[in-house]
Amino acid sequence: MAFGALKNAGITNNDKVDFTKTKAVRLASEKIGKDLYRQVHLVTFTEKSGQTIEAITRNNASSEECSMSGVEVYVVSRRLGEVK
Repeated sequence: MAFGALKNAGITNNDKVDFTKTKAVRLASEKIGKDLYRQVHLVTFTEKSGQTIEAITRNNASSEECSMSGVEVYVVSRRLGEVK
């Protein structure tokens, strides 16, 4: 879903991305109902040029269905680094 949103926005396309390097990390999961969870993921796409594109996704999921809602996709335009 994240790639589709990036592609539809004109940010990247199938020819640019090396899909073997795509990573998805769950950042948060919160129970919001009986067998219903809100999940937040960081998805990193690496283009063949070496440039990376990061997206945050948010959706609801259950044990029966990985997407019980639409998926919200946010592009990380700048990472500020670690705050101490």
